[in-house]
Amino acid sequence: MASAEVNWLTLEGSSFSERSFSGAWLLALGTYGVGDIVTTIAIVYFVPMFTEANPAVRWAIESFGGGGFLALKLLVIYCCIGVSIWGGVLDEDPLLYYGPPALLTAMGLAVTWLNLGLLFS
Repeated sequence: MASAEVNWLTLEGSSFSERSFSGAWLLALGTYGVGDIVTTIAIVYFVPMFTEANPAVRWAIESFGGGGFLALKLLVIYCCIGVSIWGGVLDEDPLLYYGPPALLTAMGLAVTWLNLGLLFS
């Protein structure tokens, strides 16, 4: 079996740049990844009067602890990166390319803001 050149996994030849990809995903990882994870862990583990409202996240935390929560977050992030790369780059679709990181950024900002409000109330 000859090794085939893998060009579909790069941004070369597409109308998108590595800088736009990196910037969009850094923002998404900062808000949805770091902001939401840190504030959720702070509330769930250090404020006994509150519990996780999302049933899937609550199940992951109850079943597997913090590792289950992190695994669930990584699964969502990896799926969104897959949509962004395969759907956006291969189809040259800006909505599929920028949509997933924009959605995660908005979600991360909202949930982090809510968590901070609960944490400091």
